Amino acid sequence: MLTTDFVPGAPNWLDLGAPDTEAARVFYGGLLGWTFESAGPEAGGYGFFTHGRKTVAALGPLTDAGSRSAWTPYFHTPDADATARSVLQAGGQVRAVPFDVFDEGRMGQFTDPGGARFAVWQPGKTAGLEAVTEPGSLCWTELHSPDPAEARGFYRTVFGWETEEMSFPGGTYTVLSTAGGGKDDTFGGVAQLQEGHSTPPQWLPYFEVADCDRVVAKGQELGGSVLMPAMTSEGIGRMAWLTDVAGAPFGVITSASPDA
Repeated sequence: MLTTDFVPGAPNWLDLGAPDTEAARVFYGGLLGWTFESAGPEAGGYGFFTHGRKTVAALGPLTDAGSRSAWTPYFHTPDADATARSVLQAGGQVRAVPFDVFDEGRMGQFTDPGGARFAVWQPGKTAGLEAVTEPGSLCWTELHSPDPAEARGFYRTVFGWETEEMSFPGGTYTVLSTAGGGKDDTFGGVAQLQEGHSTPPQWLPYFEVADCDRVVAKGQELGGSVLMPAMTSEGIGRMAWLTDVAGAPFGVITSASPDA
């Protein structure tokens, strides 16, 4: 379960690169009730999505020519430079060498061997997101990989993540937890990227919502699309995959109650 007591390897930040930040603000404001707050004129258009006055994600303009709009998860690290070295040694790529973000923290951006993008955040003044798991915030991160076994080995080397395999009709799913953690420290999973799927290898964030079906309908009304219609998974909840107005994929879920 995600918490804001961030430990090494846990998701502690999330941001969206969008070609039209104003359109993204309108979409997520209407869908999830988020409010956008600019980080200031020196931040190049970057700012924060808040829900109930707590930071739940961030938004910035796409800066690389030809880049697609996408959500990027950041994972906690006590040493971004050491993590960058581990990424290279494990067969990944460094897209942005670690650098300081004023005195808020230090970040680096990477690509895993399967082509999925992710980043790390070494906390300074900013530890990370101020709310997770509650409605309107990040509750799960899921890697869609062309080679789940390779991905498991890569991230185990980089972050020390522990894994548990779960079988379901037609395949298996890998549940991820932070090093030394157990079921209470799970934060995401790894799934096989289906052949012919319209989206590339990627990390897909899931946002907790009170009513999955209502959010799916609202997403279409606001100009988004449905990648996977709402479905119920016993003991987990009702979930769907959407894309926003710029095509960035994400998931929404109404989690099952703990007693389910």
